[in-house]
Amino acid sequence: MEDIHYKLNQRLDRKIRAFSISIPGYLPGIIPWAALCVLLIFETHCVNRNGASVSKNAADKQKTTSSYNLSKTPYRGEIFTDKSRIEKPDREWKKILSPAQYKILRQNGTEPPFSGKYNRIKKRGIFVCAGCGLPLFASEAKYDSGSGWPSFWSPIHPKNVGTKQDGSHGMIRTEIYCPRCGGHLGHVFKDGPRPTGLRYCVNSLSLKFRVKK
Repeated sequence: MEDIHYKLNQRLDRKIRAFSISIPGYLPGIIPWAALCVLLIFETHCVNRNGASVSKNAADKQKTTSSYNLSKTPYRGEIFTDKSRIEKPDREWKKILSPAQYKILRQNGTEPPFSGKYNRIKKRGIFVCAGCGLPLFASEAKYDSGSGWPSFWSPIHPKNVGTKQDGSHGMIRTEIYCPRCGGHLGHVFKDGPRPTGLRYCVNSLSLKFRVKK
């Protein structure tokens, strides 16, 4: 800030000298200084206003980022590996899952909006796959998107939620699925909050909730 004011003073001094040379008589002693006062007030106001605006934006950004920061409680649970992959025939999935869960997880179905039991849940805990129990999302990353489905801005671990292109229903979307059992979870969109800007839109029927003790 001091450097900015120094440069402003240098500019103003040059303007005064040029102005004084161009006006005869006693006027150079009055008009330049009046102009100096007006210009100094204006430019100082602009510098202070811009500086305050930058500081406010930086503070807001830091506040927003901190509110979504999970670094204080890093995830130390199960992480998917290829060796933990589960494969079952459909007849076994039908025994394990309810008809509604089977339609979502194994047939890429979608539950009606605002119908899922986890859409408005506020408890602290972990959301796991209803098919195999792999941890998928933490309650800290859950937010109300207004979409009617449980929404998260990040998975609990990058390896615990898989993605692939989905061209069904005449649209190109990014499907999210459980990498361990292959169960369909929902889709991810690029309209979420900071810090990721992502919205993981998940069917409640594809999840089970474990309360954090």
